This record gives sequence, structure tokens and C-alpha cells, in this order.
Amino acid sequence: MLVVSFAALGLLWAKPRLEQPAWRPLPGGALLGSKPVEILCGALGVLTLATTIGAGYLGPDDSLSNFAVIFVFITFWVGMAFVSVIFGDVFHALNPWRAIGRVLKLKGVRPYPERLGVWPASVALFAFTWIELVSEWPQHPAQIATATVVYSVVTLVGMAIYGTEAWTRHGEGFSVYFNLLSRISPLEKRGHTVGIRPLLGGLPPMERPRGIVVFVAVMIGTVTYDGLSQGAAWRWVAERLDFLGVHGVATLGLLLAVALVAGFYRLGMTGAHTVPGSPDVTTLARAFIHSLVPIAAVYVAAHYLSFLVIEGQAIRYTASDPFGQGWDVFGWASTGIDYGVLSQNATWYLQVALVVAGHVAALVLAHDRALVLYGQARLAVRSQYWMLGIMVGFTMLALWLLAQAGS
Repeated sequence: MLVVSFAALGLLWAKPRLEQPAWRPLPGGALLGSKPVEILCGALGVLTLATTIGAGYLGPDDSLSNFAVIFVFITFWVGMAFVSVIFGDVFHALNPWRAIGRVLKLKGVRPYPERLGVWPASVALFAFTWIELVSEWPQHPAQIATATVVYSVVTLVGMAIYGTEAWTRHGEGFSVYFNLLSRISPLEKRGHTVGIRPLLGGLPPMERPRGIVVFVAVMIGTVTYDGLSQGAAWRWVAERLDFLGVHGVATLGLLLAVALVAGFYRLGMTGAHTVPGSPDVTTLARAFIHSLVPIAAVYVAAHYLSFLVIEGQAIRYTASDPFGQGWDVFGWASTGIDYGVLSQNATWYLQVALVVAGHVAALVLAHDRALVLYGQARLAVRSQYWMLGIMVGFTMLALWLLAQAGS
């Protein structure tokens, strides 16, 4: 920990990163980013979407054996987050709704309103996490298939009104989510070529539309609630709110967790606003919001790592027989789950390492932005006292949530 602390201090006093990071094409990057590859990825995404819907309606009723449930909540939701952080915005190419919108030539009938920002995506992300963490739908594969159909229809209607690309960038919750995480990655596609950039280099120049602070708060807050709900502290609270019903208590907890994250961040920005030369609090919040994306990423990585590695193995045998017809498409139908692939001690140390690394990255990004925003190192450092408090608070919360999961 001492070595990490000194390394973090060294990084904090480094020169600020460029808004447009250096980028160079990878060998074979033109092929990876080519239109034929993009079309192939889109077709794969559409096929997977159709398989998911079909498996939900036709596959086994047991959620632990149904491809739709395993794919949506483990392979897609958790696995794609890891893929995005490591390999960049892969989902942009695989996105089935974008592929369908482009085939149907949905270019929209009106421009996307600036006032909407990413609010539709925030609502979509919160709704998905409500389904995952509060509802009983994951126990019923057919309901997951129905939810997928409804979301597909809503997404395509949004594309028909505002255009495929505009809705993908602002209204489609998963696209916004995975795109933010992909900005951590050193891989980036520009034009039709995949290249390499500095690690974290995609975050400083990111767009900051209206609702972006709430969107990131949903990213962090929903994972916070998932960890909190597994511990004794929340069980004690839930027992005293049982008059609201199980779903009522869980919904309230989810909302409170998001509000807690947003409020804590807002409090820090209010403190930073006391530094001479600061813009208004709302502008400050949007200026520094990119520094919370690594925190959101490590919350997901630390909380769901063992879930992905252990339970995620079920995708093999469910993919071989997605409709429960006795198939063995990939030869994995008879495989099981190896629960010893990752030990408990290894998991704990890896989770802690991820939390520390993510928060160091967040501090680096925040300090870089402060140097650009304030122009004077002395004022930038003063503003970072408040950001340091925010980061320490999130670090303590993350470690406490990891401890709660085992309580």
C-alpha cells in the first residue's frame, strides 16, 4: 500500500494529459475496423438477440439452465463490461439494435433534442438494474424475453424518430454504458481503423451531455446497492421497512444508493466551488465526471469478478442447447462448472487491487482536469483536496461493500 501511495503521488504531479490523446493504428487495424467486419459483427449481434428471445420463450424454465438469463445477466451485462475496458467499444460493432436500424435506414424525422442529453439512457440503465436486482423476472426466462422485445421496440422507435446513430449515442442505455467503460481502454477505432492510445486517454475528451452526472451515478449506485443488499446492515434496515413490501424496500434502496452517490459527488463539487476562479457547481460536476468512470469500472469488476468467472461458465452448456431441444452445437452440453477456478483468497486480493488501481486512476484524471480548468497548480491542488475526499470516500465504500458480501 505504501508503494501504491507514493506511485499515486507521483502521478498526481505529472503534466496534464492532452484533450486529444496521441493515437496510432495497430498492425491489421484497418482490417479490424473495416466495413465487412462491422457488418459481420452486427449480424452476430442480431443472431444473438434472436437466440436470446427464442431461448427465453422456448428454453428450459429453470433460470440456471436457460441461455437467455445466463447470457443477459452474466455474459452480456458483466462480460461485456470487462471486454469494453480491455478491448474498447466492441459493443458498438455488435449492437443488434444499431445493426437493425442501419439495415432499415432509420435516419430519423427530427434532430435529437440537446435538452434530453443522456436522460433516456439513464432511465434505461436504471430500469435494467431494477429488473436484475429488484424484480423476480430473472427467475422467469419468458419475462426476460418479453422485456428484451419491449426494449427492442422502444429502441427502434427512438431510432426511427431521432436517427440510428443519434439514439445510439444518447438514448440507448447499453451503448452509452459500454462506451463510457471503453474509454478506459488503450484501443480505439477512428474512422475504419483500430488503433492504440494512452490508457485512460479516451476519458478527458468525452462528451458531457445533460444527464451524464446522473448516468454515472446510476452506474456506481446500482452496484453499490447490489453489494449493500447482501450484507447484514441492509437486512437490518429492510426488517424495519417491511411494511413497504420486499419490492418496495428494494426499489427504495436502489434509489437511495444512486441518490447517495450523486449527492456525495455534488457535495464534493460544492466544496471545490469555493476555490477562487471556479465555475458554477453544475459545470464543475460535468467537468470532472469522467474521473468517476474508472471507479464505476472497478466497482463492477470487483463486485462481479467471481460471478463472471464461476457462474459465467454456464454459458457454455446453455449456448450448446439454447432452446432445450437436446442439441450440442458446440460440444459443450455435458460440461459443468468448475468452482475451484478462482480461490477465495485470490479473489479478495484481486478485488482490492482493482479498487485501489481504479481510484488512483480517478485521482490522476481529476488532477489533470483541475490543471487545465484552473490554469494554476496552486488552485488546482486546492480543488483536489475535495476530490481526494470524494475518492477516499468511494474507496472506503467499495472495500466495505466487499466485506458486506461475506457477512
